[in-house]
Amino acid sequence: MKALLSIDYTYDFVATDGKLTTGAAGQAIEGTLVARTQEFIRQQAFVVFAIDAHDPTDKYHPENHLFPPHNVIGTSGRQLYGKLAEVYEENKEQVYWIDKRHYSAFSGTDLDIRLRERGITDLYLTSVCTDICVLHTAVDAYNLGYQLHIFKEAVASFDPVGHEWALRHFAQTLGAEIID
Repeated sequence: MKALLSIDYTYDFVATDGKLTTGAAGQAIEGTLVARTQEFIRQQAFVVFAIDAHDPTDKYHPENHLFPPHNVIGTSGRQLYGKLAEVYEENKEQVYWIDKRHYSAFSGTDLDIRLRERGITDLYLTSVCTDICVLHTAVDAYNLGYQLHIFKEAVASFDPVGHEWALRHFAQTLGAEIID
């Protein structure tokens, strides 16, 4: 069984004026990301949107010291970007939404439980940032025994070097299938 994880494809991470944007790189993957999401929904596969949810007043959260405020709870920056927002609105009952506090979609969430109760063994990862949230989610998934598949044209970063490094790491260290 398989599942698609869409990680942080929000206004703050993708829009030109987003707070921590991947900019053109993130915008360039929109078509592929939306097509893959729709494909999984049509197949009635498990689709998860794992979305950062931050409180800039949380003095204990390390990201508040590493990055500018982004994906702040209650702001438009947390809204899904572009056509993915439409796909979500049209398919809410088929998409499982996770608010996440850390880079990994597994950290502090019930994602592993939801996947295991559905018999999911294969995870297909999409979205941003390849070398941060997608990477940390992939490492946790690997450590939990999931088979990884990365849609190369549906992941992006604001750091081209980090993006390429992460793709190699997925394949060479985590044994992920990189799908063109």
